Amino acid sequence: MKPYSLDLREKIVKAYTQGDTSIRKVAARFGVAKSFVQKLIAMKKTQGHVQPKKQGGAIKGKLDGYKAQLAAMVKQYPDATLREYCEYWGTNYHDWLSTSTMCRALQKQKLTRKKRHYAALKQKHNEYSN
Repeated sequence: MKPYSLDLREKIVKAYTQGDTSIRKVAARFGVAKSFVQKLIAMKKTQGHVQPKKQGGAIKGKLDGYKAQLAAMVKQYPDATLREYCEYWGTNYHDWLSTSTMCRALQKQKLTRKKRHYAALKQKHNEYSN
């Protein structure tokens, strides 16, 4: 939903400040909510303008501030499953997460979880080198 235009906002504030009228009457006249008129009047008093604020924005994930810790965890346990990562996180950081939360956090960080069985690869490598 788009914000109300700056022109309408200014007209609402002007109608309230000029006349001997109530907030309810101004709201009814312009077809807006009473609380919206109250917010505009308060905004004009405190900020000096009635411009709409920026809308939307990205929702921050639960693990957004833990980039280094996630990278270290994946580096230390490259073969772990999402469930194992969640258990590790809960044990070490006392914050229990769902597997979907962990998956989204790893995807945001572009930390891949390719299942290469390092133990099996090491064993094969050792067999060939002997």
